[in-house]
Amino acid sequence: MSSSPAVSVAVSAPTQADLLDFVRRTAADTELVSSLPLDPEGRTWVRLEGPGGSEAWLIGWPPGTGTGWHDHAESVGAFITATGELKENSLAARLPADGWKTLELSDGVDRERRLPPGKGRAFGRHHVHEVLNESPDRHAVSVHAYYPPLPQIRRYSRSGPILRLEQVERPEDWQ
Repeated sequence: MSSSPAVSVAVSAPTQADLLDFVRRTAADTELVSSLPLDPEGRTWVRLEGPGGSEAWLIGWPPGTGTGWHDHAESVGAFITATGELKENSLAARLPADGWKTLELSDGVDRERRLPPGKGRAFGRHHVHEVLNESPDRHAVSVHAYYPPLPQIRRYSRSGPILRLEQVERPEDWQ
């Protein structure tokens, strides 16, 4: 009686490029994007099956809504606008991961991106940003993917150059 050796299949973690490719392909699925229920008052979302065990979301943004300043901790990610237009404000600076409540930001760290349909970006760990729909009358829809699945989101307040850690959310807070 012979036995065959066990075959181990290693699945590699999705890269930022893999996540960006996934959100691009998903945002191009007009049937999926148009199936998202939109609420005039608040953001809506549907969880999607992301590549390689990643966490993915289809998110609807009513006019005038945004995320506030936050990061995705140890996760890398990507997002793209499917309909409407979003704006991303981000910091071009790596912040300490832990051990602080208030930081004074240096001059020149602010970045702004306009993201019309089909435009998006990938980002690395500890990327601090806010995403906004500044339209006065038009919803936006976007696709997001993160790997590893979000262990936490840190939320910040900002007053001029002062960034203050306000809250740490865990997955059970937004399921």
